[in-house]
Amino acid sequence: ENKMGVLPVGRLLAGMAIPMMISMLVQALYNVVDSIFVAKLSEDALNAVSLAFPLQNLMIAFGGGTAVGINALLSRSLGEKRQDMADKAANTGIFLALCNFVVFALIGVFFSRTFFQLQAGSEAAIVEYGTRYATICLGCSIGIFCQFCFERLLQSTGRTHLSMCTQLLGALTNIILDPILIFGLFGAPRLGVAGAAAATVTGQCVAAVAALIMNLKCNPDIHIVPRKIRFHGPTVKNIYRIGFPSIVMQCIGSVMVFGVNRILISFTTTATAVFGAYFKLQSFIFMPVFGLNNGMVPIVAYNYGAKKPDRVKKTIKLAIFSAVAIMAVGLAAFELAPGALLSLFDASENMLAIGTPALRIIALSFVLAGFCIISMSVCQAIGNPIYSLVVSVCRQLVVLLPVAWLLSQTGNLTLVWLAFPIAELMSLTLSAIFLRKTLRMAERAMTQSAS
Repeated sequence: ENKMGVLPVGRLLAGMAIPMMISMLVQALYNVVDSIFVAKLSEDALNAVSLAFPLQNLMIAFGGGTAVGINALLSRSLGEKRQDMADKAANTGIFLALCNFVVFALIGVFFSRTFFQLQAGSEAAIVEYGTRYATICLGCSIGIFCQFCFERLLQSTGRTHLSMCTQLLGALTNIILDPILIFGLFGAPRLGVAGAAAATVTGQCVAAVAALIMNLKCNPDIHIVPRKIRFHGPTVKNIYRIGFPSIVMQCIGSVMVFGVNRILISFTTTATAVFGAYFKLQSFIFMPVFGLNNGMVPIVAYNYGAKKPDRVKKTIKLAIFSAVAIMAVGLAAFELAPGALLSLFDASENMLAIGTPALRIIALSFVLAGFCIISMSVCQAIGNPIYSLVVSVCRQLVVLLPVAWLLSQTGNLTLVWLAFPIAELMSLTLSAIFLRKTLRMAERAMTQSAS
């Protein structure tokens, strides 16, 4: 039997999650390195890269959401001993990755400038920098979509150490190329912000090719067949039944960031630079939790399909405890050393004055977020993805954005950051309720099936 059904849960989760947590940390590192180098060009350049986040997040939404559906469907199919369905999930998933690339390439080429004009208005330098950056990142996005897909195929079959290797390779490629292409080192042309984008897409393509090779050579649990990489209606439906809420949740995140940027820029462009720096820094905390999360999902899905409720429960408890512990470390770092963190981005005195209270206030939501992330992924893995969607909509659109806008009407920028912990409290309440309902439903389903 596949190791996900027989290994001790603690050892299994550690073996699945730790490689992914390491690779996610490297991913976070190269995201921060991008901004550190870009910040050396100017604050406008840093602002442009920060304002591009909603567009990049949309790509992550569609690539990652589709991959979540592939992951859960493939792992569950293997647990049910349905090889044909597992292969269909893999091949149809590759087709969907290519379709996502075409859509976003068109968005990048034709709508990047309009997007930045909506956010930055008359800030011509930010609009110009941002348009160059987004056009390259979206127009050459085949790497990120294929990387998501091929790495999730490895993760779905328990080969997280291989996906770690591909992510490390892509991240290191990006980190090495960043200063070379941004500043024109070793005879390369000085490309500025466009160089950061070029380094990013090159790293993504390298990781995608490596992950494809790993699947073909080292992943016998699935069979990638070129002639079967096509549309298959029932499989697409099953993938997006699980993955669509993830896509919507990430898209909602883009709407939230876009809205918060509009609120902050009404105070000063430095506030949006702080918000962008925060997103880069918090990735060091959230990315390991997402790595833990990605290691947990196939274990839960496999054992749910294999009708092993004790292993499902133990995996969930261990994942929640680990996520909360990681977030507690992040909370301590943001509370104790916000100035040191912001100084990584060549922060001016004004940026430090705005950013220090901002980081301390937003970090209050970290521990709560750790529980919520794991809880909602459990709902997705077991087959109640609509719960995740409800929590995300309520947190970001019903609470966070309206509260941020209301607090901005006071004219006090510091109060705006309180919207984040307020929204997380609501998210915690809903997540606890939905997790309890999902676990009860899952236990009944596994018990009835076993009898």
